[in-house]
Amino acid sequence: MTGHDMWRDAALAVARHLPPSAAMLRLIDVGGRAGATLSELRDDLAIDVVPLNVGQQRLEPESADAVVALGTRPEAALLAGALSVLRPGGRLMIVDPDGRPDQDAVDILQDAGFTRILVESAHPAGGVLLRAEKPHVTDDTLARIAQVAGRDVASLDLAAYKGPYVHLLIRQHPNKPAWARQPGETVTWEAAAIQTDEGPVLLAFSALPRAVAFMQPAVLAGRIHGVNKVAKFSRATAAQWPERVLLNPPVEVLAQGELVFISIDPATAEAPDE
Repeated sequence: MTGHDMWRDAALAVARHLPPSAAMLRLIDVGGRAGATLSELRDDLAIDVVPLNVGQQRLEPESADAVVALGTRPEAALLAGALSVLRPGGRLMIVDPDGRPDQDAVDILQDAGFTRILVESAHPAGGVLLRAEKPHVTDDTLARIAQVAGRDVASLDLAAYKGPYVHLLIRQHPNKPAWARQPGETVTWEAAAIQTDEGPVLLAFSALPRAVAFMQPAVLAGRIHGVNKVAKFSRATAAQWPERVLLNPPVEVLAQGELVFISIDPATAEAPDE
């Protein structure tokens, strides 16, 4: 494999982790190895190329939506520079061809001040892809999530819903990241539902912020336990579920019936994007 092919493959791996954007997304390409490929895939990127020593560049603080670095280790200077230039909620993506997806990689990002961390294999031939976000500045997590969720569509039933995906509250067993599982280890999923006289009704959400906005007060009130994942499914898949679906329910729905968990096939879910 040539160097060009290697960086293109790495950029393709990063592409599916880029945050969505309603307008232009400002991306810092550290080392200049990702921009050409990413600009082929997304026409909403404003890409600035900087040298690998991003920590020494005079970049405006909190001015970028994403930072991508291919072919480098998650060194302290790079992480500090990325944390400075990213807006709150902005996303860092690194592909380290010599790294491994393990707890050490997670710890490095956490110690640097990042949150919402994902570590996975970058390529079948090896390497690690690290993704993390700059924390939001507010300590009022509930208020921030509710504000984001409020920008989404109002509560709808599934038949009237026109969005591409729905999200379910999942109880996964074992609760391990992919890199920590043993070969052949079985993973099972159960989705949260409310038991009614007509049978269980799945609790579904049109967007991840709506799911989290539902979960936060429910957990604090002790009304829901054991959920450790929010999974995304296509609308076409949701239409085939035998259970009824309640889309974007208010948290008060938990007082209207017993919370139950329904077995669901992990293979029918979409690939995670956050």
